Amino acid sequence: MIIILFFFFLEVQLVPRDEYDLSHKILVLIGESGVGKSNLLSRFTKNEFNHDSRTTIGVEFSTRTVQLNQFTVKAQIWDTAGLERYRAITSAYYRGAVGALLVYDISKHLTYESTERWLKELYEHADPHIVVMLVGNKTDLESLRTVPTDEGRAFAEKKGLMFMETSALDSTNVEAAFNEVLTGESSIYAGLSSHRHDEAPCGISAHYCWSGRTALFK
Repeated sequence: MIIILFFFFLEVQLVPRDEYDLSHKILVLIGESGVGKSNLLSRFTKNEFNHDSRTTIGVEFSTRTVQLNQFTVKAQIWDTAGLERYRAITSAYYRGAVGALLVYDISKHLTYESTERWLKELYEHADPHIVVMLVGNKTDLESLRTVPTDEGRAFAEKKGLMFMETSALDSTNVEAAFNEVLTGESSIYAGLSSHRHDEAPCGISAHYCWSGRTALFK
């Protein structure tokens, strides 16, 4: 289930601790219905998992304040519905987001196959410098896996995305995924004046190589 954690209008704001002022940035979660976007959100913001999670209608959001290096980050994360009938509503929330998590379910290959469509739609509506992570969710279902890790990683590298596999159920890499996007967002915006996306380095804990928007859909 493609969860494009589109950082719910990931307007992540970074300010020194002594200047922190409640302003915020937005992230969005995006992807197919049922990939686990809502539980990724609740795990990151509340450390909770709902076994009876219902389908998101329209858009829902939650916030969390975290410390990244010397900065205080207040992230407002928007959980968007994955169903087609809500697409016109949810795409409007892409504008202004500084980061997104595009999520799929590792046990359902169709949700992975739709990630390219979600990515194209995101780039049509979002800021040109948005940071995107491809997230393979539900690693707790390893015995049912249909999307190999190497396949997801190769797609992310081809498209210039960060990449990570997670489990909202057992918390695996959830914290790391959100923090990597927030950290990547601050680095990209800080270096826009002197670096092109295709010159940025690759990450370590999460795989990402910026290739530039123009190369994404050749």
